[in-house]
Amino acid sequence: MQFFVVHGIVEAAWTRPYSWARNNISDLGNARCALQPDPEPRYVCSPEHGLMNASFVTLGVLLVVGAALAGGAALWRRGGTAVTARLLLAGAGAGFVLVGLAPADVDENLHVLGALLVMAVGNAGLVLAGSGLGERVPAPLRWGAGLAGATALTALGLFLSHRYLGLGMGGMERVAAFPLLLWVLAAAVSGLAAPAARTDRPLPAARLGRAA
Repeated sequence: MQFFVVHGIVEAAWTRPYSWARNNISDLGNARCALQPDPEPRYVCSPEHGLMNASFVTLGVLLVVGAALAGGAALWRRGGTAVTARLLLAGAGAGFVLVGLAPADVDENLHVLGALLVMAVGNAGLVLAGSGLGERVPAPLRWGAGLAGATALTALGLFLSHRYLGLGMGGMERVAAFPLLLWVLAAAVSGLAAPAARTDRPLPAARLGRAA
C-alpha cells in the first residue's frame, strides 16, 4: 500500500507531467534530471526521487519478510512447488531493494538486474503460488495468483520486445509489474480479515457449555 501512496506523491512533484504511458516506474527514482533515450526518448526529472527509492527498498524488505513469515502459517502445501514459489517471491523482494539502491541513472546494470528479479522471477513465483498455496487460502487468491503471474510474464515479453499494444512503454511495464503487488495486497487484506471472521464465528454448544 505504501508503494502506491508514495508513487502518487512522487509523480505529483514533477514539474513536467508524469505519464503512466510514457514514463517507466523507475523514472520516479532517477537521481538526475536528463533526457533518457532508452527504451523510448523522454525527459526525466524527479524531485522526490529519494522518497521513491526508499519506498522501493521498503517494499522489497517487506516482501522478503512476508515470504519468510508466511511459511509458518500453514498457508502452503508441502513440497518443492511451494518452497520454490516462496523463494521466487522473496527474489522479487530482493529485486525491489536493488532497484531502490541503484537508480537507473546511477547503476543501470544493477537496476536492470533488480527489475528482472521483480518482473521475471517474482511473476514466475506468482505462477507457482497458484498451485503451491494450501486449501486454507481462498480459491480466488489461488487461481488469481496463477492468472496474474501468467498475464504479467506475457506483458514482460511484450515490453522487452517493444510491443506496447497501445498502452505505451510505461503502461505495458505496469502490466508486467503491478499484478504481483496487487495480488500481495489482496492476500494481505484476506489474511487480515480471516482472524476477524474466525473470532465472530459462534462457538459449538459443547464449548459454550464448558465456557459457562
